[in-house]
Amino acid sequence: MDERFAHDRFLVDQLVRPMINLYRVTPLAAGETPAGGPVAYVRQKRMAIKEDIRFYADENESQEVFRIKARSMFDIGGARYDVTAADGASIGVLEHSFRKSLFRSTWKVTDADGGEVMTAQERSLPMAIARRVIDFVPYGEWLPIPYNFDLLMDGRVIGHMNRKFQLRDRYVLDLSGDHERTLDRRLGIALAIGLDTLQNR
Repeated sequence: MDERFAHDRFLVDQLVRPMINLYRVTPLAAGETPAGGPVAYVRQKRMAIKEDIRFYADENESQEVFRIKARSMFDIGGARYDVTAADGASIGVLEHSFRKSLFRSTWKVTDADGGEVMTAQERSLPMAIARRVIDFVPYGEWLPIPYNFDLLMDGRVIGHMNRKFQLRDRYVLDLSGDHERTLDRRLGIALAIGLDTLQNR
């Protein structure tokens, strides 16, 4: 695995650009102190027929490091997204669990061999229901409802993804409970981006 991603905690923040969603991923030391410069810049085209999200090593997008690509334009029963390296080698798969997500958003993460390595589940059921109700309220998207996930491995919580309340979307991805580094950090970062860009509320 690329050593630039050999960290346990990352800040994912959205950069404001017209017609695209652009994110920056920065490793964190203690608190929210950066542990170096950004390790990835992420581009998602808006209104794309089929999701194809690219991760680049630099803001000029001169070096692609990995990507997320939808398997299908339709996600009936649960969407699947392949995470692949720049050379096309499989890193893993993100799968949106449709039934479990009816009340509380849930994602399954599998590795390159197809084995399940992690599950992401929305932390609070009441808040999850509130988010769904708010979708029917005019300008409801501006109401500050928490959007946080627990990350589980073999039934135990090994990390979190927590949203910071600011004008731009900002998340802290914490995988520090995965002491043996079972999860490829690129998959963790891909999941963090997916929870913001691919999430069906």
